[in-house]
Amino acid sequence: MIGKIQAYLKSEQVDGALLTSVENVTYTTGFRSDPHERWLAVWIPAEGEAILICPGMETSDAKAAGWHGKIIGYSDTQSPLELLKNEIGALNSLAVEKNHLTIDRMELISQVFGECRMTAAEHFLNDLRVVKTKSEIELLKEAAALADFAIETACSELEEGKSELEVLAKVEYELKKKGITEMSFSTMVLTGENASSPHGTPGQTKIKKGDLVLFDLGVVYQGYCSDITRTVAFGEITDRQREIYDTVLKAEMTALAMVKPGVKSSELDLAARKVIEDAGYGEYFPHRLGHGLGLNVHEYPSITSESDITLQAGMTFTIEPGIYVPGVAGVRIEDDVLVTENGYETLTKFPKTLQTF
Repeated sequence: MIGKIQAYLKSEQVDGALLTSVENVTYTTGFRSDPHERWLAVWIPAEGEAILICPGMETSDAKAAGWHGKIIGYSDTQSPLELLKNEIGALNSLAVEKNHLTIDRMELISQVFGECRMTAAEHFLNDLRVVKTKSEIELLKEAAALADFAIETACSELEEGKSELEVLAKVEYELKKKGITEMSFSTMVLTGENASSPHGTPGQTKIKKGDLVLFDLGVVYQGYCSDITRTVAFGEITDRQREIYDTVLKAEMTALAMVKPGVKSSELDLAARKVIEDAGYGEYFPHRLGHGLGLNVHEYPSITSESDITLQAGMTFTIEPGIYVPGVAGVRIEDDVLVTENGYETLTKFPKTLQTF
């Protein structure tokens, strides 16, 4: 990957790239860390050796992760940028992740290296990461299998009078027993009225008969993320709730059936949205159809009605239509999807026909 980035830098006549997001440092070095307010970065020159920059207390972890290149390990009283300048000297141009760097850090770069020309590296990095390698796909499949396990666990915990947070706690406890230390986002367990908020916050609401219960969760497995949503019934539900569920399922299956190389991603969103609009629920589907999935749970591309990216074999993303009618029902069904040479594979396997507990 570093070689491809260097070729890009040469073609753009840029001295080097300073990558600072956890995901792109992981992608290029194999070392994943979140040093909080401290600097974590990788310097990739157009020519020469890449350098990993991390807190000194993490240098042994970086080596254990497989990084065999040079490391600048700094103390809390040192400036990592000054140490980097001592290694590489002056710069005329620099590629950075403009959507990740804070203004404060961009100003620090300018103070240390002078007014060098800064260009955005995101477009090239997105294109590089959007098609997954075989090893990345295997990790995504493992992450998806663990997400399926989490949904199974959540369903087994459904009990009248049990709170959303009680179910959530059991799910994350069982995942930790399997070695998962990090969720890819805050786990959602939402029951009844709460499920009609697309990004609701789990709390002390108790599960009761006649509720639809929405689970949205994902895990990080060796750096790669999963993201699954299932909505299940606890006891008998109304005909209106079932109609909403069936509409969401039809929308998801319609979009899935279209997935193959050469299709515009916007066509997926439009097709799913039409199913929901034709059923009379268009105003209750307020978000995009899906998003890219990999080292980040929300990454390029965004699957919207205006997205013009063409699907390629090896791309991974979510498809997650939803309908949220206050006072009636909140339903979302989401799968992790891999584009194959001739179509698609859903990496998440938990059943999508309405499950009743």
